[in-house]
Amino acid sequence: MQNRPCIDDSLTPGATMSKTATLPRTKTETKVQRPRLHKVILFNDDYTPRDFVVQVLKAVFRLNETQALNVMMTAHRKGVCVVAVFAQDIAETKAARGTEAGAAKGYPLRFGTEPEE
Repeated sequence: MQNRPCIDDSLTPGATMSKTATLPRTKTETKVQRPRLHKVILFNDDYTPRDFVVQVLKAVFRLNETQALNVMMTAHRKGVCVVAVFAQDIAETKAARGTEAGAAKGYPLRFGTEPEE
């Protein structure tokens, strides 16, 4: 019996076999979580004029006249109203700007934030 080298049928004629082993490449995919959203809430008070609240809602939150009136009236009737939903840092900044606008005029206008469910 002769010792013959093992021949792989999948090789093309004239091809040589490499002695290095190749491992399958695995691709790692990083999943990025979306930032948690926060609601900006308008709290009702009995001292801030309605027109001023509408003015602040239009200036800080870029609401149109109808939207601002609806938000103001909902807060007036129910005590609180969600103005908008943003990423946490944006929500906190807008709430602070709205509250500061009221304080600058001597009104107890108050906005707050809370995480959205």
